[in-house]
Amino acid sequence: SQSPVYLTTWELYHQLTGGERHARIGHLLKIWPVPDSTLLLQHCHQTMYCMIDQTKSVVVVQRRYQSTSELRTIEPKMEIIPAIDIRGGRCVRLYQGDYEQETVFDEDPVTAALTWYSQGASWLHVVDLDGAVAGEPRNMDVVEEIMKESNLSIELGGGIRQEDVAKGLLRQGISRIVLGTVAIENGGLITKLCQRFGEAVAVSLDARDGKIAIHGWQKDTVFEVLQLSHEMVDAGVRRLIYTDIRRDGTLTGPNFDMIKRLIAETSIPVIVAGGISKVEHLRRIRELGAEGAIIGKALYTGDINLGEAIVQFGA
Repeated sequence: SQSPVYLTTWELYHQLTGGERHARIGHLLKIWPVPDSTLLLQHCHQTMYCMIDQTKSVVVVQRRYQSTSELRTIEPKMEIIPAIDIRGGRCVRLYQGDYEQETVFDEDPVTAALTWYSQGASWLHVVDLDGAVAGEPRNMDVVEEIMKESNLSIELGGGIRQEDVAKGLLRQGISRIVLGTVAIENGGLITKLCQRFGEAVAVSLDARDGKIAIHGWQKDTVFEVLQLSHEMVDAGVRRLIYTDIRRDGTLTGPNFDMIKRLIAETSIPVIVAGGISKVEHLRRIRELGAEGAIIGKALYTGDINLGEAIVQFGA
């Protein structure tokens, strides 16, 4: 027998049930494959038939008691997340993670953050580049100012390698911490933090030529992307962020092949970063089933308009 498919999107559930609400339903849908490429959906004592294409980008649903003419097509949403990399207190972008190839886009990261906030962003991806190299956060004064001046949910990465640091950041109001190096060097801490903080912990799979890089992308490892992703799922991680370092800051397009493989072989949400420079890139990422897309350089160069992207794709 085949295994069930799990969908965890509240919006999807809401649309599948025609807007009906049930008390404490949770956010989990279980879908069982049945003959003729149809899927049987069972939830809240209802039975529906639905079909999901291979890209998971279009969902067609039919209740058992509905006619074929009442089939509905649902386009899933995707979180559009602007990125701010902080180095020396300034908003910068690196080319392929190279600290010697830095472009300063704003002397004040708070101003940049407020720009993205005014255009409709609800999340902000912040990387403390100094912290990533030093092994501990170094630009928290800037991050705290962003939190003070906006209602943005902050996901923060860079130098978070100690349990007390991770806990302290979450207590300060960081919505999600992003861990990279510790996934390789201290898997036990990953498990411990995930058990306690759940959705507030994400692991970043930063890869150069298919191999994970750590310590601010300065040190290569022998770990492959899919290998580490499986280990992180086993450790209790609930969300992954994938970046192809060779594409990052280049505007040359994401690594769609790896994105497709990672999402297909991973049972938890995946957010994608690195090389995104066109609306078409966002469309393809959504079609592959990514939960979100992080956009950096393309926003600062004007290649992508954040407000328009959020309207078109945003959750």
